[in-house]
Amino acid sequence: MTRRFSWFNATSLTLGFTFLYLPMLILIIYSFNASKLVTVWAGFSTKWYGELLHNEAFLDAAWVTLKVAVLSSTFATVLGTMAAYVMVRGGRFRGRTLFSGMIYAPLVMPEVITGLSLLLLFIAIGLDRGVVTIVLAHTTFSMCYVSVVVSSRLVTFDRSLEEAALDLGCSPFDAFKSVTLPIIAPAVISGWLLAFTLSLDDLVIASFTSGPSSTTLPIKIFSAVRLGVSPEINALSTIMIAIVAIGVITASLVSKQAIARRQNEEQKALKQ
Repeated sequence: MTRRFSWFNATSLTLGFTFLYLPMLILIIYSFNASKLVTVWAGFSTKWYGELLHNEAFLDAAWVTLKVAVLSSTFATVLGTMAAYVMVRGGRFRGRTLFSGMIYAPLVMPEVITGLSLLLLFIAIGLDRGVVTIVLAHTTFSMCYVSVVVSSRLVTFDRSLEEAALDLGCSPFDAFKSVTLPIIAPAVISGWLLAFTLSLDDLVIASFTSGPSSTTLPIKIFSAVRLGVSPEINALSTIMIAIVAIGVITASLVSKQAIARRQNEEQKALKQ
């Protein structure tokens, strides 16, 4: 029995999407405002994008943020995938409860507590705050999200494919590299994108672990907004939205192509 798409469902869906995306749409529109007053429309102009390209403070912060996001999301994806594989395929081993608790703790831990704990750790080991500490902090709290995403895919994975590869002479590492990893690649890519977005958006943890020469873009924007929203911030936010949107669309297309290619290979194998 199929449920009809009622007016109530349509209205709820419309209100939900409006609540989520209307502020972003307004921000994008006013980033092309010719006036310095962000609430007064004075005509279409792209001059604030040009002004943004000459703002070295924002450009330096954007470069630090992008570098941290790429490094931390890559490390988090590798560690999170390994942790997910151990949790799903490791069976019952001594310390499993502690291991799983340490992985999932950042999911429920307040960011203030996480940031303060990491700050005290870096001070205790004598590590100067900078890009390295931000990368370590972002890797710590984002790898748990990757492990959750990859674990959900590994749970539904058909292990007979791995067993067939092992029977044909593959080592466990070769079976993982040639069989398991290509199949779970969409989940791994999704985990990387999630970690990248979390790092790009983080303010609280970065404020505890950043140094004077490693200000991230969210910290810079937060400091600037306290003095008033400028059109340059609107332009910068629009560029960030565009980058994230392009990344999500690209990853979706890549994942879709990978799934279609795998299905075609499976159909050819069945025909043979």
